[in-house]
Amino acid sequence: MTFDKPGQHAVAPASAPAPTHQLTQRRRRIVVAMTGATGAILGIKVLIALRRLNIETHLVMSKWAEATIKYETDYHPANVKALADHAHSINDMAAPISSGSFKADGMIVVPCSMKTLAAIHSGICDDLISRTADVMLKERRRLVLVARETPLSDIHLRNMLEITRSGAIIFPPVPAYYIRAASVEDLVDQSVGRMLDLFDLDTGDFSRWEGWQTEK
Repeated sequence: MTFDKPGQHAVAPASAPAPTHQLTQRRRRIVVAMTGATGAILGIKVLIALRRLNIETHLVMSKWAEATIKYETDYHPANVKALADHAHSINDMAAPISSGSFKADGMIVVPCSMKTLAAIHSGICDDLISRTADVMLKERRRLVLVARETPLSDIHLRNMLEITRSGAIIFPPVPAYYIRAASVEDLVDQSVGRMLDLFDLDTGDFSRWEGWQTEK
């Protein structure tokens, strides 16, 4: 409040002008990164599931991810990119997802090679995948690494332990035999469903454990 002259009544200041823009609720955003490790179908199925759940996706694929997609699946990299809302070049370090100011709800690297795991652990940030993962860690956002390797060396295990201590989640796509899968696709769907559980997203298309089922 202001007083123009001694003894004058206080005058309330004019109210602030209304904001020129309205805050709108955005769709949830997940960054999906695919590396050259075997298991390309896992990344493809994650993109399909997120699309069905109306989650905004930002995709980054490495050169070897594109090669693995063509070798392991009937998809072409262009078809996989079309499943995402936005596809970014792995060399585009100026992409929106490279900044912590870009609001994302998490990131999944699926499949995640040991090379990418090591790069994220060391904080190299020499491509868009490792840089975006670094952003997730520093912003304390969910980062899931679907590590594809077996058996594991001491180096792999130490990298996994240290990156877990930094806040990431290591998710080896271990098949759940209790679902008595009729096909590899059933196993893939179960793994994808469990991955997205970590983002509090329910695909609703896989069997969950409900205890021993006795025959009648």
